[in-house]
Amino acid sequence: MHELAVAQGLVMEAERVAAAHRAALVERIVVRVGALSGVEPELLERAFDIARAGTCARNATLEFEQGAIEIKCRSCGSHSVAAAPNRLICGACGGWQVDVTAGEDLLLVRLELSDLGAETEPPQLSEPEARSV
Repeated sequence: MHELAVAQGLVMEAERVAAAHRAALVERIVVRVGALSGVEPELLERAFDIARAGTCARNATLEFEQGAIEIKCRSCGSHSVAAAPNRLICGACGGWQVDVTAGEDLLLVRLELSDLGAETEPPQLSEPEARSV
């Protein structure tokens, strides 16, 4: 189930952004899932429940936006939106020789953070650790 690895990556990125903004918690994560990304939102949501445990995103909600499949025709050069994942046909000339320009991706669109600038103590390094860094 590769959705678990994807969920862990989302949580890791959310933690990195939260730390950069000195936020104590991640409240909401919004991702855009392309129809050709190979990611199943329902499975990603289940995996997210596991991945967020014990992190600053432990109470975060995960929301999805559907990404459109955009194509460029090799014959006429036209850009269009595909009607369905299994119907990659040029909207202008009906040609089937197209390149997918969007819809294969999974994008982290937005994070909502709380307790910005929280005064948390950074971890203290012991003297030998501090020298080896």
